[in-house]
Amino acid sequence: MSDHPTDPATETFLAHRNLLFTIAYEMLGSAADAEDVLQESWLRWVKADLAQVQDQRAYLIRITTRQSLNRLRSMKLRREAYVGSWLPEPLLTAPDVAEDVELAESVSMALMLVLETLSPTERAVFVLREVFDVGYDEIAAAVGKSAAAVRQIAYRARRHVEARRPREAVSSGETRAALESFRRALEGGDLQGLLDVLAPEVVLVSDGGGVKQAAPRPIISAGKVARFIVGGIGKAGVVLTGDPTVVNGSPALVLRVDGEIDGVVAIQVEDARITGLYYVRNPQKLTRIGSETSLTLR
Repeated sequence: MSDHPTDPATETFLAHRNLLFTIAYEMLGSAADAEDVLQESWLRWVKADLAQVQDQRAYLIRITTRQSLNRLRSMKLRREAYVGSWLPEPLLTAPDVAEDVELAESVSMALMLVLETLSPTERAVFVLREVFDVGYDEIAAAVGKSAAAVRQIAYRARRHVEARRPREAVSSGETRAALESFRRALEGGDLQGLLDVLAPEVVLVSDGGGVKQAAPRPIISAGKVARFIVGGIGKAGVVLTGDPTVVNGSPALVLRVDGEIDGVVAIQVEDARITGLYYVRNPQKLTRIGSETSLTLR
């Protein structure tokens, strides 16, 4: 630890950094963009007159939310031009994140994809209110709306998300069990093993970003998904292995082809079977995976 004293502004920012990063990540779906937002927020924070700031946490949340909204709106064209399906950047998270069920679900691939269907303002309001329990007045100041308008936006966003989110929370143990069955079948090219662990209407979404090969559209049904996986491995003639890890608050696999990182697979589980497979192959979204650095959120 450094012997140099840290100034109050830096101490406060560092104390809330995990919270601010999580807000930005949940709004943007990109760890790289979230880090950029934190840098922009920091530059504005150090210029603030702290003597005039009554609630420093609320002020930091406001800055970060506004910067995230600005970036989210500017990312629209980038998303529209994206090749194939888009998935959030996988985020290696510390094991204790999985123990916080509410937080783990809020950063899960499944919910992050639902948040993508909200408008930027709806997404900001939902994240701040439903995940972090920020007061309506504070949210209003962050998004530039009245508290009454924010209440209406929160209601609409909550109904939208509830209609699309998983029916019930699943324990990390149940997810690990399904993931282990999937890993064994995957490594063995076992078609029947895959069919046994996949739900009948499972959906596979793969993201290659136009750089790596991926299915251009989601693949639906256990039979089609299993055949796509086994057929792909067979055609490639490679050795595929899966290393268990924790991504976005839930058990996941880092897939390696002949020992080299190929992608990350996150899953959604219901009734002990996999209902969603999210496979990120885009190399630009995997730069943090090789570092083995896990984040503690909030």
